[in-house]
This record gives sequence, C-alpha cells and structure tokens, in this order.
Amino acid sequence: MLSESSPDWRYLLHFSLFVLAAHGQRTCLDRFLNKVRRAETPFFRGVKRVFRAFLYPTVPSLPGFIRPPLRMLYEAHFGIIIAFNFVCNRLYRHPLFQARCAAVGRNVSVDRMPYVTGPVEIHIGNHVWLGGNLSITSGKILKEPPRLVIHDHAEVSWNVSFAINREIVIEEYARISFNCRISDSDGHPRQADLRAANAPVNPRDIRPVRIGRHAWIGNGTHIMKGVTIGEGAVIGCNSVVIYDVPPYCLALGNPAEILMHNYGRPAARPAASPGEGQDRARQAE
Repeated sequence: MLSESSPDWRYLLHFSLFVLAAHGQRTCLDRFLNKVRRAETPFFRGVKRVFRAFLYPTVPSLPGFIRPPLRMLYEAHFGIIIAFNFVCNRLYRHPLFQARCAAVGRNVSVDRMPYVTGPVEIHIGNHVWLGGNLSITSGKILKEPPRLVIHDHAEVSWNVSFAINREIVIEEYARISFNCRISDSDGHPRQADLRAANAPVNPRDIRPVRIGRHAWIGNGTHIMKGVTIGEGAVIGCNSVVIYDVPPYCLALGNPAEILMHNYGRPAARPAASPGEGQDRARQAE
C-alpha cells in the first residue's frame, strides 16, 4: 500500500492534479468556443468574424492593369506542372513501368506511375491511355501467374483498382472511368472461420473478368468476379456488377440490372463486300 510519506503517493497526487487542471482548461476552452459559435455578445461576434476571416480568407477585386500579368502567371503555373510531368513521364515513369510489364505496345500514355504488386503479368496493346493513381494488386494462389491484358485503344482513367488472381481482360476501345474497381475474386474465403484464420481464397472462387470491345464503364463502378461485359455495353456510375451484361445493353444499380437492350449500337453499319451486295440485289429482284 502507498503511504502518505512515500514518493509514489506524491507522484500520483501531482499527476491527478495535472489531469484535473488540464480537464478544467479544456472545459473552459469548450465553453469559450461555444460562445464564439453562438455569437452571444458583441465581443464574441467580433471574435467569430476574426476566426472566419482566417478560415475563409477573401481577396479584394483586382485593378484591371494587374490582371494580365497575373493571368500569365496563372497559365505559367500549370504550364510548368505539365512540362515537369511530361519530362518525368518520358524519362522516369514510362521506362520503369515498361520494365515491369511483360509486353507494351506503341504510343502508350501513362499519366502517373501505376502501383503494381504481386506476380501479375501485364500486357498492354497499342495506343492505350492509363490515368494516374492506378493500382494493380495480385496474389500467387494458382499455378499460372495472374494476367492483366489491355488491348489496343483502351482507356483506363484515374483511381482505378485491379485485383487479379487469374485474369482480367480489357478489349479494344473499351473505356473505364475514374474510381472503378475490378476484381476476379473476393480476396478472402466466404466462411467466417476461414477468414478469421487468414486462409487464402478458394481457387474455385477465382473467375476471370472480361470487358468487351467499345464497352463503357461509368465512374465508381465495381465489377466482381466472373463477369463478362458484352461488346458496346454501358454500365451506369456507382454500379455493382455481379452478373454478365449482354452486348449493347445499358445496366446500372446495386446490383446492376439491365434497363435497355440494343443501346448504343454503332451509327454506321460496316460496308458490305461486293459478294454481299450482289446477293442483296438478287433478293430485291
């Protein structure tokens, strides 16, 4: 037990007094801030105006003669940023990312360095654009290494995340908007006890994902395992796709449902071959 003469008792007493004093100061500060928020008196209204001036500063209207040089400075500010990113992309980001990929085509544009983890094999076609903050994560669960295949003229916008354990394929001219997530597995077992044991996902629950030609994936969309997005299909923003979407359909919602069929078909039909033209003429006769 602690006696009144022991050093530990004095230390405990001093610490208790310090805690009480700090609590009292905090209580006084809270009361003061509440009075400022409520602006109860002219004094506290003035204090509130001062706080707002610091938190939300404003700039008076500029005279006309100073606007042109400041406009030039504004344009120069972003011009310098664009030039800096151009140099970094050409000399640093592009070479390093190409070294990480298994195959890279011609005229590939990368806004920022993609974040890649795991043994995934990345195959990129020609004329592909990749936005910034791209995340590509993968795991070694199956015998074959996971693959991300992005075909010619495909576009992947900013803040897109890929989670790959088997294969994700993005076909020609497909577009994926910003803040999308595409995964070919759940990333964990379904059973609660296996999740608690940090067991790996069951290989049977890893199913490839394919996004067809000319498909358009709206921003914030999650595409789950085993889904195939048909050619020319459009997925509305913030959708969660757990079933296949047929070609040229409009789907949206959580879970995504098909709202329209024959949506967004090409305006121009492909030119008919000479043989097909003769057959049509004979049918017309």
